Amino acid sequence: MKSSLRWPTAAILLLISNWAAAQMTPSPSLLILSKHDRSLTIVDPATLKSVATIPVGNDPHEVVSSSDGKTAYVSNYGYGAYHSLAVVDLVAQKPLPAIELRALRGPHGLAFRDGKVWFTAEGARVIGSYDPATAKIDWIMGTGQDRTHMIYVFPGAKRILTTNVNSGTVTIFEEHELTPGAMPGAPPAGMSPTGTQPPQGPPGGMPPGNGNDWQLTVIPAGARGEGFDVSPDGKMAWVANPGDGTISVIDIANKSNVTNLAANVSGANRLKFTPDGKLALISAGLNLVIFDVAAQKEIKRLPIGHGSGGVLVQPDGARAFVACSPDSYVAVIDLKTLTVTGHIPTGGDPDGMNWAVRP
Repeated sequence: MKSSLRWPTAAILLLISNWAAAQMTPSPSLLILSKHDRSLTIVDPATLKSVATIPVGNDPHEVVSSSDGKTAYVSNYGYGAYHSLAVVDLVAQKPLPAIELRALRGPHGLAFRDGKVWFTAEGARVIGSYDPATAKIDWIMGTGQDRTHMIYVFPGAKRILTTNVNSGTVTIFEEHELTPGAMPGAPPAGMSPTGTQPPQGPPGGMPPGNGNDWQLTVIPAGARGEGFDVSPDGKMAWVANPGDGTISVIDIANKSNVTNLAANVSGANRLKFTPDGKLALISAGLNLVIFDVAAQKEIKRLPIGHGSGGVLVQPDGARAFVACSPDSYVAVIDLKTLTVTGHIPTGGDPDGMNWAVRP
């Protein structure tokens, strides 16, 4: 009789154990990639504890989430050896079928904007977009630059910025609506090449209002410019240049390099603004270098570990997170006191990070 009572109790305990182990994905979630372990870890930012770890394929470098916070996309980079985007269901905490980019090798920088995944492909020297609704790559634009690495897409996707590491440049892409007669050699507005009235509607089956005339401006920056960010007001971009230790200040409206600050950030990896635009955080080797943006001066050089990679700022501006790749942890920075307040253990060689927020 006693033996028969033990089995139901054991079964109940097992169910409770399984329920506790399968923690729900919080919102917001902190997403952290491990390049060595080829995994994505979901972290609860309130507790700084891991919720789940999901495999994401070879050499994961950058991660973004969909606007509804339910899906993550990860670039499988490999300096051009790989050509896919890993996909993760953040709610079910499981991998989904990868997006095959085929000839668009070496995907790296990622952004999610206007319902699409935007990416760089170093091996093909292009940027492109993938539409999850149609499961297709629906747009590609060549850069003509070497190692197009990181990407920023403005709201509306009419303006895009990239950094091109080996070329030492920044490219600004701007889309303009095509109008009849706007292209060289085009017939006058309202007339066909034969001098007759053209049929109504956009040319070539182009959807109404979908401009496809892109202007590219290539701006010289510092040596091997890589990590960058656009200021919260959208007026400037700061680019960290690991080759010469400078920071390039780009005027976006005028499409020009205003100055290269002598910042002493050799080996810089990433740069992020705080949400109020007052501080710029640059991961540079052993330190997180903190700049006063208005004064364009360093205010602190904070030791964080034996090397640094990705930088992520909390949306409310209270904390920052810096991936310390050789140390297999992410350093937690209090942005009020500018001190390290903790560490998040991760898989080996952490790097790319991002937020996932469900509305």
